[in-house]
Amino acid sequence: MSEKANSAKTILIDGAPLPDVLTEEMIHDVVHGFYGAIRKDALLGPIFDGAIKPDRWPDHLAKMCDFWSATLLRTSRYDGRPLPPHLRIPELGEAHFRQWLKLFRATVTSNCPPEVATLFMQRAQRIAHSFRLAIAVNRGKSSIGIEPIME
Repeated sequence: MSEKANSAKTILIDGAPLPDVLTEEMIHDVVHGFYGAIRKDALLGPIFDGAIKPDRWPDHLAKMCDFWSATLLRTSRYDGRPLPPHLRIPELGEAHFRQWLKLFRATVTSNCPPEVATLFMQRAQRIAHSFRLAIAVNRGKSSIGIEPIME
């Protein structure tokens, strides 16, 4: 085995090696495709347009690429806190998260091989669930009975 092969670290996601086919380019394609779909969506478009000014979209897309790179490729490019901006959107609710996951699933399915799409979706479902729980608590509501959105 070469020195280079010995020094390369294997990235593990939930105990399994990260598929070699996942690249920064794939993350870029997912992020840009997903937010393109979001901006056209009748339910989610107005929410995002209200939260992100037109001239801030390039920064947001770059930040989301950094987020997914850090989440799946274990880079250190993202050091933000994604929850607080979502807590400031009073109309954000169950239907929004369901649509968000639906659009995300369609995007990763069309841009990624199945094993990578599964990784993206597992993370997205966890994020959606944790955000839904945090939003309920932040609004003074019970989080008991909030189940993960699986489909």
